[in-house]
Amino acid sequence: MSGLFKMDYESPIGVIEISSTSEAICSILFVERNMAVNSKQDQTPKVLVDCFNQLDQYFKGERSEFTFPYVVEGTLFQKQVWNALTGIEYAKTGSYKEIAVSIGNEKAIRAVGSANGRNQLSIVIPCHRIIGSNGKLTGYAGGLWRKEWLLSHERNCNAK
Repeated sequence: MSGLFKMDYESPIGVIEISSTSEAICSILFVERNMAVNSKQDQTPKVLVDCFNQLDQYFKGERSEFTFPYVVEGTLFQKQVWNALTGIEYAKTGSYKEIAVSIGNEKAIRAVGSANGRNQLSIVIPCHRIIGSNGKLTGYAGGLWRKEWLLSHERNCNAK
């Protein structure tokens, strides 16, 4: 993708690097940095500023859904999984098996897990809401401690 713009958001659980084109968000990923290095510039697209502001509202407990445009790049199967993830409501959880069943491929549990791990839009495509069938936390690219924090944050905000 040409013309990629970046902006960092300093969340309570670490720096999140947001990348976009001039029209849509491409990635929202936790990075292992202690501070933001990409800040708003004169040429920063509106979509990137909107995403930054909506993430800020999410972390302040003021937003449970996101409205900015985004693009995902992946296989048809990965896109089906990511689309199914967006159906898991705020403060709720689901399992790899439930996602596999929802996309009509109940035997694809491991493949669903693999697609989940390749999600480039953390929080917005809520892969953090996937837990094991046994109710235990399972892998999260941003770290299990972040997954636990995000789930707790959503439950606490939803209870208000």
